[in-house]
Amino acid sequence: MTAILLQAPQGGGTFQLVFLGGIIVVFWFFMIRPQAKKAKEQKKFIDNMQKGDKVVTIAGIHGTINKVNEDNTVQLEVSPGTYLKIERSSISLEWSQAINK
Repeated sequence: MTAILLQAPQGGGTFQLVFLGGIIVVFWFFMIRPQAKKAKEQKKFIDNMQKGDKVVTIAGIHGTINKVNEDNTVQLEVSPGTYLKIERSSISLEWSQAINK
């Protein structure tokens, strides 16, 4: 009887490591980076809100900013003489930009 010895191919681990690294880079480039950019734009938008801006909340409420408070809230005029006090973070960047175009 003859014994046949099988050997694992050399360099297989390196290829797997490079492939895994490539997957991580692609994931970061297409998922994490755009989301971080969007969050940065939302924060800039919230920090630059001022009286008279027309906005839409994430709940779909349309209104005009009447007053920007120091406690991270805004007074939103939804109809003449009707005001709501809402958190700044509840204002949608995308929807607000859409109504201001």
